[in-house]
Amino acid sequence: MPAADAPPHVAAPGGALRTLVPVSDTLDPHVAAADSLVDSWLTLPDVAERIGLDVGKVRRLLQERKLVGIRRGEPRVLSVPEKFLVEGRQDAAATGDWSALASLQGTLTVLADAGFSDAEAIAWLFTADESLPGMPIDALRAGHKTEVRRRAQAEL
Repeated sequence: MPAADAPPHVAAPGGALRTLVPVSDTLDPHVAAADSLVDSWLTLPDVAERIGLDVGKVRRLLQERKLVGIRRGEPRVLSVPEKFLVEGRQDAAATGDWSALASLQGTLTVLADAGFSDAEAIAWLFTADESLPGMPIDALRAGHKTEVRRRAQAEL
């Protein structure tokens, strides 16, 4: 009989036992940091509704790195920080009143060139910077992309 504090097991295909590990034990620390720093998240269907595109086209925005997201919550759902969207239509095909923050894509490229994962980039954008007025994401939303990208390039 297993000890009371032993981790639970489940039968895997073929009859072997597999240890169940809590999601919090397998969570990438960068994902956990990003999750704790961002106060409002949108699932891909929520993003699609705001922008006025179907979910497949929102996935294309992620592939083109106009947006980034992480899998979070339980069950793990791909989510995008709400601050990555701004009011105003930029895509003629979109029917919604929101769009991806235009200056985000170039900043994400600089961070990716510096070796940042999507979760690390989100955490960086939502971490206060003393040399900026607040967080880099707020500076981007205020139109200060040059200053933000200069700091991102310093990460190289």
